Amino acid sequence: MISVFTGNGKGKTTAALGQALRAVGEKKKVIMIQFIKGPFKSGEDESSKRLSPDFSLVKGGIGFVGILGDQHKIEEHQKAAEKTWQMCKDAISGGEHDIVIMDEINNAMDLKLIKKDEVKDFLKKHKKGADLILTGRNAPKWLIDTADLVTEMKDVKHPFNKNIKAKRGIEF
Repeated sequence: MISVFTGNGKGKTTAALGQALRAVGEKKKVIMIQFIKGPFKSGEDESSKRLSPDFSLVKGGIGFVGILGDQHKIEEHQKAAEKTWQMCKDAISGGEHDIVIMDEINNAMDLKLIKKDEVKDFLKKHKKGADLILTGRNAPKWLIDTADLVTEMKDVKHPFNKNIKAKRGIEF
């Protein structure tokens, strides 16, 4: 099954982590590979260690692109995203995981860090094996059409709009 969590609202990664937690409770092996989040620390970095070896978290990105003081050239982000995409393909093809979560892959495609057509072609060939979860804003239409489950997070109200900073353990 291919699931997509997209939209401008908060909760895409959180929903994927919830699915991972449920799956680990059923003795399934899950890997989350993050495209954008890099050295930025978040709560799942520590909790993933507690769920090991059934859940693993791999950060492939080098940080947010063009925001929060990003000093990297776009080519550096592209190189990191291409390596991360290769990790995803290897995890999917390897057969060791029941679920492969590609966190913020939609952002990586939207920012042109990886090629949408390559992802599309790979997913078309993926017929059995691991269930896939793709997260991030701006999921392309072809992905929404291809997926078995699509949830769109809608931003109705967010503390950020009142200049309230993100809270550790809640938003990261």
